[in-house]
Amino acid sequence: MRILLVADIHSNWPALAAIEESFDACLFLGDVVDYATEPVPCIDWVRRNATAVVRGNHDHLVAQRVGVRPGGTFRRMAAAMRDAHYDALDDGHLTWLAQLPVTRHLELDGFRFLLVHATPRDPMDEYLGDSQEQWKQRLEHLQVDFVCVGHTHMPMHLDFGTTQVINPGSVGQPRDGDPRAAYAIIDKGQVEFRRVPYDIDKTIAHMRACEIDDAIIQKAEAVLRSGGSITSSGFGD
Repeated sequence: MRILLVADIHSNWPALAAIEESFDACLFLGDVVDYATEPVPCIDWVRRNATAVVRGNHDHLVAQRVGVRPGGTFRRMAAAMRDAHYDALDDGHLTWLAQLPVTRHLELDGFRFLLVHATPRDPMDEYLGDSQEQWKQRLEHLQVDFVCVGHTHMPMHLDFGTTQVINPGSVGQPRDGDPRAAYAIIDKGQVEFRRVPYDIDKTIAHMRACEIDDAIIQKAEAVLRSGGSITSSGFGD
C-alpha cells in the first residue's frame, strides 16, 4: 500500500498540483491555509483525496477568524493574505476547517498511525526539531508504529525502533533551503522523501491578482524561491 503524506500546503495550489504520485491512501497533517492566496482548490483537493486529516494551527486561526499577532516576516505574510482567504472561502469551507480533529489514530496496511500537526504533547502549536531526547519524551505511552507530523516545514525521520516519527516537510512553503514542494511516501513500511519543482511564478501571480501589498509579495517570493531562507523575527512566525 502506497501512503502519501502531505503537510503545510498553505494555500499554494501550484505546489500541490505538482504532486502527481499514485497512492492508495493520503494522510494530511494540517495547515492547508494561510501564506498564499488559493485556499479553495487546496481545501477541495484535501477533501477529495485525503483518507485522514488533522487540524493545523493556521487552519484553526482562519476558521475561528483569529487575528494574526504582530511579529516577523511570516506573521506579516499570514495577516496580509487573510482578506483574500475570506473573500474566497464560503461557510462550508470554514465549517470543514473548524471541525477537523486535532489528532487522529488509524490503522493502514497493518501499521498503527497517530496523526498530529505539531507534537503529541501540544497538537497544534509546539515547535520541536529533530531532538531524539525530546521526541522520546513525547512518545511515552504511545503504542503506534508511525507518528506523522508537520508544522516545522522541515522533513524529518526519527526511528525509535518500535515507533518512527515522520515529517514530510512542507508542500507549499518549505523552510529547509530547498524550494521544491516536499512530501513523503510510506510503502510497505518503508519511508521515502520526495521533492517536486513547481511554477512559483504562478503562485506569485495569483497574489498580485488578489492585490496583496507589493512589499509582502516580495517577502513571500523570497521565502518561496529560497526554500525559507529569509531573516525573520522567529521561526515560529
